[in-house]
Amino acid sequence: MTGTLETLDDGRPALRFERRLPHPVERVWRAVSEPAELGRWFVAPVAWKPELGERLDAMGQQGEITELDPPRRLAWTWGAEAFSFELSPAEDGCLLVFVHVIDDRALGAQHAAGWETYFKRLDAHLAGGFLDELEAHADVAEIHEAYAERFGLDPAPGRAQIERIHS
Repeated sequence: MTGTLETLDDGRPALRFERRLPHPVERVWRAVSEPAELGRWFVAPVAWKPELGERLDAMGQQGEITELDPPRRLAWTWGAEAFSFELSPAEDGCLLVFVHVIDDRALGAQHAAGWETYFKRLDAHLAGGFLDELEAHADVAEIHEAYAERFGLDPAPGRAQIERIHS
């Protein structure tokens, strides 16, 4: 588990994940920015180019690309929340920093557990394989409980969300 729950300067809660990946920045950039690659691991299909200011619609929510600095940084809004990928070279490949600014701190563990499952899918994709969503989410409840304890959050709201999504 690589996620931390932070409070931004403006008081909003944010999840932050730092992951070292044994792939060059350019390879990881394609995986986090190109629609065909995102479709193999990400939470939802994303039909973007991407271009700064581009509007997107995914799973019924509107968003906009707010920062774009290929192959280093991609940030966007989606509904009321904000997301970013930041990539930097590392000795063994690439450091990926992902930040998700959430609107409800109580669901921090549930969101963190979900991102862990998608990062498992990203790892499989970058290794040349494929991990389907159902298999990736097999242990999401256990991951959620561990994050709830780690973050000092009541696990009940996240449990209800996970049950609703996975039933």
